[in-house]
Amino acid sequence: MARQRQQQMRVEQRGGMAAMQQLESRSNEELEAETRYKSAALAILGARAAERYDARATRAYYQRAIAAARPQERLQLRRMADASIALAERRAGDLRDAVTRLGQEPPSNRQLFMLRVMGLLAPPPGSSALLRVRGFAIVIGIVVVLLAVGLGIAELVSLPFGGVGIGGGLLIGLLIIIVVIGVMAVFGRRRQARARARAAAG
Repeated sequence: MARQRQQQMRVEQRGGMAAMQQLESRSNEELEAETRYKSAALAILGARAAERYDARATRAYYQRAIAAARPQERLQLRRMADASIALAERRAGDLRDAVTRLGQEPPSNRQLFMLRVMGLLAPPPGSSALLRVRGFAIVIGIVVVLLAVGLGIAELVSLPFGGVGIGGGLLIGLLIIIVVIGVMAVFGRRRQARARARAAAG
């Protein structure tokens, strides 16, 4: 009898995981309306909120998911919640540990570094005024440095043509920086798409 119950629990857990994979393609509205696999749907909504760095919504969705889940599913959901909340709150170290506890490959050092940078530039809601001011100051500093770099590039490029004024150099430099950031964003998205394709194939 005990063995039969254990087998039933394993089947239910596999069914829940399979349902989560099937539900991932649904819209937020469809997930909210899901009734058969309510906990899986709410967990997906929590993960999506984490990707938007909305810590409050992430916590709320996972609290509802854990409350709606079977007892044998709650430990895994709590681990998923820990990882998603760490992402939403931009806590790189906690995210790495939580993903490892899930049995998954942790984010790369580069991804964790970018998350730390984002935490500095845009502190999570509820952060102290000092942290918000620091983030604003860092953003202003980055903008000034980028404009200076763009101005330097513009000056170098225009030297054979007699140079350019400060105003014109700043404008050209700004355009150069925008183009460079746009190209980097395109290549970054392509790399992410290839990584997701490899993960799906694996």
